[in-house]
Amino acid sequence: MTRSDKNTSDTEIETLFAAARSAPPAVPDALMASILADAGQMQPAQPAQGGVFSWLRALGGGPGVGGLVFATCVGFWIGVAPPANLPDLAGQLLNLQSSTDIDDSDLTGFGWDIEEG
Repeated sequence: MTRSDKNTSDTEIETLFAAARSAPPAVPDALMASILADAGQMQPAQPAQGGVFSWLRALGGGPGVGGLVFATCVGFWIGVAPPANLPDLAGQLLNLQSSTDIDDSDLTGFGWDIEEG
């Protein structure tokens, strides 16, 4: 197939597509009504708006709120009792620990930054 044959076939196909787009097939009204009725039955029921627990549904229900509670508890725990290699931010804010009390030798590359040579 030469280049001119390809261009001719492309224009013929485009002409056929344009003709098909200009006269789309009509869907019978009874069929469309049946499709919409079936689709309406498959949709989940809409919950009542408002109420005390509407915010719970907005956050993803029980699993979403459970995840938020867990993340909050872990964040609070790490903030109050951090692991040994992290500075105690809560202690610094409450003046229970000064920043000079922190042994940061683990955080500075095992003391390699103070070696000579």
